[in-house]
Amino acid sequence: MPKMVLLAEYVAVNGVDLSAYAKKAELTTKVEEKDVTTYGSQGWKELLGGLKSGELALDLFQDVAASALDSIMWPLLGTVVTFEVRASNAVVGTSNPKYTGSVLINAWNPISGSVGDEASVGVSYPTSGAVTRGTT
Repeated sequence: MPKMVLLAEYVAVNGVDLSAYAKKAELTTKVEEKDVTTYGSQGWKELLGGLKSGELALDLFQDVAASALDSIMWPLLGTVVTFEVRASNAVVGTSNPKYTGSVLINAWNPISGSVGDEASVGVSYPTSGAVTRGTT
């Protein structure tokens, strides 16, 4: 059985490669369950898929220097921007698909942590529109 270790995941937001700041990037997608059970279902629940949605969760090391992470993300607050994630920063292909779409930047935590902690930011952004998988 093939196995994989994530060593060089790629994540970009609004066309900017944030991989150097990222320690975790997680894209989840799901479909609403719509219950269409009737008396004719003979006691078994029947479901159909409804609306699709997704979320891009990121754990990033904060950097407030000029042209660094905070100055990249702060102006995006309240906007819908593009994203791209893939398991490796290698070339996109059948063994390294890319997942793309748009997310709403609905929060930004410029300062977070306790004494002695690394300066990090954890955020989760809802997708807006379709998420696509590409191999080219």
